Amino acid sequence: MQQTTVHLIGVPTDIGAGARGASMGPEALRVAGLTAVLEGHGLQVHDEGNLMGPANPWLPPAQGYRHLAEVVQWNQTLHEAMHAALSLGHLPMVLGGDHCLGIGSISAVARHCREQGKQLRVLWLDAHADFNTAELTPSGNVHGMPVAVLCGHGPAELTGIGGATPAISPSVVRQIGIRSVDAGEKRLVHQAGLEVFDMRYIDEMGMRHTMEQALAGLDDNTHLHVSFDVDFLDPEIAPGVGTTVPGGPTYREAQLCMEMIADTCRLASMDVMELNPALDVRNRTAILAVDLIESLFGKSTLMRKSVPRA
Repeated sequence: MQQTTVHLIGVPTDIGAGARGASMGPEALRVAGLTAVLEGHGLQVHDEGNLMGPANPWLPPAQGYRHLAEVVQWNQTLHEAMHAALSLGHLPMVLGGDHCLGIGSISAVARHCREQGKQLRVLWLDAHADFNTAELTPSGNVHGMPVAVLCGHGPAELTGIGGATPAISPSVVRQIGIRSVDAGEKRLVHQAGLEVFDMRYIDEMGMRHTMEQALAGLDDNTHLHVSFDVDFLDPEIAPGVGTTVPGGPTYREAQLCMEMIADTCRLASMDVMELNPALDVRNRTAILAVDLIESLFGKSTLMRKSVPRA
């Protein structure tokens, strides 16, 4: 069941990204009223403030990675903060920051699940599969690598965060909204057996069927983690991201996605990543992100009597 205390952890860095600005994401979400929205649904909110870490040196790749030492430091710090929040019985929400932070966040969730004997399910809401490696990507930006790293592909100082390599099995991940994958990355995704509900699948089958498939098999012993990259959304409604890809979910599709997650009553931790206020328009994307987060915690347009899902 959902915890009653949401534990906000701000991680103000764009260390793994190819554009500056995601470091301002945590404050943009706070300015958009995140705490008040959560409290409005009867939740207690503990805002830990922002974690501290190294500055972004903005250097070219070294041995296939940009800023590896700094990426490791930020993710280790987040891992410990996330694990501590979970140990308190809180529902931690990471306010990013770029999506390389999924390494520290999800490795902590996986560690917690191992300790508690729980099954893990990760919903990765994103325009990108983030399954690149140093050998596959010319940029070296680690925000394109977190799922691969979590599944054991990458340098030991990243894959070993949390004490187990790999941190997770690809079988626990469901990727939703994918529409930008490099050719080599696509081959690696297929080899790993990652379950991907790309935009063509959503176009053909609809968001309701997509989410029914992505959420199938959850039970009382499942810890559900949602990693929400704001570029999951169509850039027409969410321009404030560094890596926009046309053709993403509409507002209503995104709302249905979030409402169906809420219906499971299994959400136990989450990330909100890649919000870039420097590229936004009057904080529009942050306001939309908060609106969707509210749906995860119970806001619904449903007027008919709700029928429990099997």
